[in-house]
Amino acid sequence: MSDIEASKAAARAWIKRERRAGLGAARPAIALGFAGTVLAIGQAFCAAAVLTGVSFAPALTGFALLAIGRAGLGYAADRMGFAAGAAARRRLRTDILSRLSWARPTLARSRHSAELAAVVVDKIEALDGFFARFIPAATLAAAAPIAVALTVLCVDRTAGLILAAAGLLVPAAMALSGLGAAAAARDQFLAMTRLQTRFLDRIRGIATIVLLGRAAEETAALRRAADELRTRTMKVLRVAFLSSAALDLAAALALILLALRYGQQWRAGTLADPMAALAVLLLVPEFFSPFRAFSAAYQDMFHATAAAEALADVPPMPPAPPVREIRTLETHGVSVQFEDVRLTWDKSRGPALNGLSFRVPAGETVVLAGPSGAGKSSAIELLLGFVRPDSGRVVINGRDIADLVPQALSGLTAWIGQRPVLFSGTIRENILFARPEATPEQFSEALRAARVDSFVEQLPNGLETTIGEGGYGLSGGQAQRIAIARAFLKNAPLLLLDEPTAHLDPATESEVLDGLRRLAAGRTVIMASHSAAARGVTGRRLDIRDGRIQPARGAA
Repeated sequence: MSDIEASKAAARAWIKRERRAGLGAARPAIALGFAGTVLAIGQAFCAAAVLTGVSFAPALTGFALLAIGRAGLGYAADRMGFAAGAAARRRLRTDILSRLSWARPTLARSRHSAELAAVVVDKIEALDGFFARFIPAATLAAAAPIAVALTVLCVDRTAGLILAAAGLLVPAAMALSGLGAAAAARDQFLAMTRLQTRFLDRIRGIATIVLLGRAAEETAALRRAADELRTRTMKVLRVAFLSSAALDLAAALALILLALRYGQQWRAGTLADPMAALAVLLLVPEFFSPFRAFSAAYQDMFHATAAAEALADVPPMPPAPPVREIRTLETHGVSVQFEDVRLTWDKSRGPALNGLSFRVPAGETVVLAGPSGAGKSSAIELLLGFVRPDSGRVVINGRDIADLVPQALSGLTAWIGQRPVLFSGTIRENILFARPEATPEQFSEALRAARVDSFVEQLPNGLETTIGEGGYGLSGGQAQRIAIARAFLKNAPLLLLDEPTAHLDPATESEVLDGLRRLAAGRTVIMASHSAAARGVTGRRLDIRDGRIQPARGAA
C-alpha cells in the first residue's frame, strides 16, 4: 500500500471512529429534529383542513400551536447541535495538542510550524459542521422521510410509493456529486495550508526579502497563492450547488406527479378526500426537508474528510506509563546516567546517538563538547523527555526516565537553549512565566542573580517594558539573561544548557557565562556546546563524536 493510500485509509478509519463517538452526543438533537418532523406532519393536516374548510377555527389554532412548538424544537435542536460540535472540537483540540506536544521535536524536523498551526486551528474548526450538523442531519435524513412516507402511505398508497421512489433518487445524485466534492475539499485545504505556510515564512523573513529587493516578487507569489485558494473554494461551492440542484429536481418531480394525479382525479370527479390529497401535497416539501438539511451538511462531511487526513497523520500518544510510574523524586541532588543509548531521527542520515554512555553525579557540571551533529542536542532532548531512546536507558536518580510522569520530570528540570522562547508581553510576565506564584523577594533575587536589573533599569518602563514575540526589541544577551532569570526563579535541581551562548559576541558571551556559573552552583548541570568560551565553565568535559563519548586524550 502506498503512502497516499495508507493516509486515505487512516482518514477513513478516523472519520468512522469519530462519527460513532459524535453520534452519542448528537442523540438529543436528533430526537428533537424527529419530533419536529412529527409536528410538521400535524401542521400539514391542519393546513389542509383550514384550506378545504373542513374545520377552520380548531385546525387554525392547532396549526399555530404546532408551528410554535416546531420553532421551539428547531431552536433547541440547533443549540444542542452547536454544543455537541463545540464539545467535540474541545476534545479533539486537547487530544491533538497533547500529541503535538509529545511529538513536537520530531515533527519540527519534518512539518512546517504553519502547517502544524493549521492542524490545531483550521482543521479542527472545519470539523464543527461534521459534529454539529452532518451527524444529526445524516440520521434524520434516514428516519424523518420514512415517517412522512409511512404517513402518506396510510393516506394514499400510490402517493406514498411515488414519494419513496423520488426519495431514492436523492442519495444516488448526491453520491455522484460527492465524488468531485471530496477531491475539491481536499484541494481547498491543501491550497489553504500552502498559503498559510508561505505567508508565515515571508512575514518571518520580511527583512531579508526587503534587503534582497524581492518584495514585489513575493507579493505576486502570495497573490497567486490566494487566487489558487479562491479558485478551489469556488469549485467546492459549484459542487455544492450541483447537489442542491439534484435535490430540487427530485422534489419537483414528486410534486408534479402527485399534482397531475390528484388533478386528473379532481376533473374526473373521483377524488375521494380533497383534504387528504391537499395534505399529501403539503407533505412533499416536508418529505424532502431532511434531505435538504443533509445536502447542506453534506459538504461538512467532505471538509471533515480533508481535515481527517492531516489529523490522522499526527503521531499517536505513546502507551500509557506502566504501573510503576513515578510522580515524585528525592531532589536533594540529581544524578544522571546514560546507558548505551541509541537514537535515530532519520534512518537515511544514520544514528544521532550510537551507544552513548556517561554518568553525572549529583551536583557536578559536565560539558558535552563536540562539532555540530555530534549528538549533543539529541542527548539534551532525551533528558527533556521530548523523545525516547531506540535502545538503552536514561536514568535519573537511579530511575528510568521512561517511568517518570511528565510533570515530575518537568519539576526537576530547567532548560536554556540557543534562542530562548520569549512571548509578546512585558519583561516581568516573561520571567514570571517559569513560576507565577513566586514571591516579590524571590523574583527580585532572580533578577539580581541573572543581572537582568543591570539593563532593565535603562529601559523607559523598566520591567513593564513590552517586548515582541521571540524577544523582539531585546539583544541576544538580554534575552538569554531573561532565560537565566527564569531558571533562577524555577530553582530546579537539574540544569540543561543547549548551546546557550550561540550567536553572541565574545563580550556578551562572557557575561552570559558568568550568569550561568552562578546559576550552576549547587545544581547538576549538563551543558552542550562547541564554543571555545565554554571551556571557561568549571566542570568535567566529555567529547562526543558520532553519537558516542570519545576516550580522553592519552587514554589507552
